Amino acid sequence: MDMNTLSVRGMFFDSESWNPNKLEIEDITKSQKNPAISPMFNIVLIDDDDHTYEYVIEMLIEIFGHNHRGAFHMALTVDYTGRVVVFTGHKEVAERKRNEIISYGPDWRLARSMGSMSAVVEPAE
Repeated sequence: MDMNTLSVRGMFFDSESWNPNKLEIEDITKSQKNPAISPMFNIVLIDDDDHTYEYVIEMLIEIFGHNHRGAFHMALTVDYTGRVVVFTGHKEVAERKRNEIISYGPDWRLARSMGSMSAVVEPAE
């Protein structure tokens, strides 16, 4: 069997000859948007002592569009617990937004701040 042919329960599917109709395409699109089918990922911001609350709040507002109150709550949480989920979404979006965090730059308010904060992408539970 070549790489373009798949056998499922004795039925063969040939990807080269498949010509989906509109309903099949809509079903595929819906399944990609369904969190039960498409796994979700968290961006977890990691605490450090080289960034101020103001930096964290500004960054979260700019990158994610969080409101000031929500961003402040996340800043408190990361400070007290060492980590906080700042976003949940599809893996590609989470990775892109994580990259925005880690390239945001140093906190100009602190001389010891030499770079951005750290963040990781983890599967949502």
